[in-house]
Amino acid sequence: MPLRLATMHRRHLQEIPASGSNVSTSFTWSWDPTKTSEILSGMGVSVLKKEKLGSENTPQELLVSLYPPQKRQKLKEKDKDFVIARRPRLLRETESGVSWDALPDELLLEIFAYLHLIDLLKVSQVCKRWQRLAFDESLWQTLDLTGKNLLPGVIGQLLPVGVTVFRCPRSCIGKPLFKNNRPLRVQHMDLSNCTVNVADLHNILCHCDRLQNLSLEGLVLSDDIIRSIAQNSSLVRLNISGCSRFSAEALEMMLISCSGLEEFNLSWCDFTADHIKAAVSHISTNITQLNFSGYRQNLQISDIKSLVTRCPYLIHLDLSDSAMLKPECFQYFRQLICLQHLSLSRCYQISPADLLELGEIPTLRTLQAFGIVTDSSLQLLKETLPHIKINCSHFTTIARPTVGSKKNQEIWGIKCRLTLRNPSDL
Repeated sequence: MPLRLATMHRRHLQEIPASGSNVSTSFTWSWDPTKTSEILSGMGVSVLKKEKLGSENTPQELLVSLYPPQKRQKLKEKDKDFVIARRPRLLRETESGVSWDALPDELLLEIFAYLHLIDLLKVSQVCKRWQRLAFDESLWQTLDLTGKNLLPGVIGQLLPVGVTVFRCPRSCIGKPLFKNNRPLRVQHMDLSNCTVNVADLHNILCHCDRLQNLSLEGLVLSDDIIRSIAQNSSLVRLNISGCSRFSAEALEMMLISCSGLEEFNLSWCDFTADHIKAAVSHISTNITQLNFSGYRQNLQISDIKSLVTRCPYLIHLDLSDSAMLKPECFQYFRQLICLQHLSLSRCYQISPADLLELGEIPTLRTLQAFGIVTDSSLQLLKETLPHIKINCSHFTTIARPTVGSKKNQEIWGIKCRLTLRNPSDL
């Protein structure tokens, strides 16, 4: 009897796989999916739930279809203390086809690249390997969360994954809650007209030092935020139209630091005369497109002289809604040897007859003069200046991330791949 028990015990040990082998009965790992669950719940998306088996070849379904649950084999009554339980091996195929586990990482990444944002977050909950692949930085280069309600922690978990293009206008942004102080890789970011706390906005921007394009249109800023922008010496386009609450000293410091700016929109900010002086005296000499509109009483002809002297290569200049400008400033426009587009809408001290002088600028292609040109005088101007298109566009595109229809999902010509398909996803 002892010999028989010993033989049976050895057989039992041989038939139970070693703990290190690639086997499992219920796909239960020791990893904590809290990170993905927090992201999904923070975006208002329910966590992936177990459902009845369908026709899709998910790993769990493949396992069930290939290896149906096996009954335990009972021994004789006298050997009832021993039970033989065979557990299936994941990599063993009894039918035609390829297991998901057999696919290389490169192929799975190619498959995941076709998924929308919510689907990508859900597959990250399948297993530990898929979670690692789903958060591979190659899948997170561009991210679009336009008009969403982002709860605390969402920004702090998604941006560090490797996002370089982040489109998030008109969204409600909670505290980012970054887990460390490592700089982000974001190079192009649109936060225009977001609902975000000043301290939280500063927390996002202080992690950015590689920005090339940035839009903060319509936001309340601070000197700390302006100083955070200043650490991005590679900045090429900046849109702070309609922004407020920062000092002239901070603006001057930022302009000195961001000497590579080529497109700048600082229209309709709550500027004083000191802000105007700081801008025209320290703006980048590389500027080719500038929107300086909306300063009814503060922008003087002397400021135009300083601006033109400092930025002789301006191609597109918008000075609309500047009530103090007069025809005397035209002499400075003539000094701009590259000027093609000029906006003087609602500059009421300039008459339609005065505009005829602008025809002497050989490079000028478009002129916007809404509010100072009547229908009859407009027709006369078009006939007198046939080489110039007059009042052809109501809106400026200078430094703005998205132009055209609202359906355009590009920012500065870059289309975001990771996006939510429709509002019902949240």
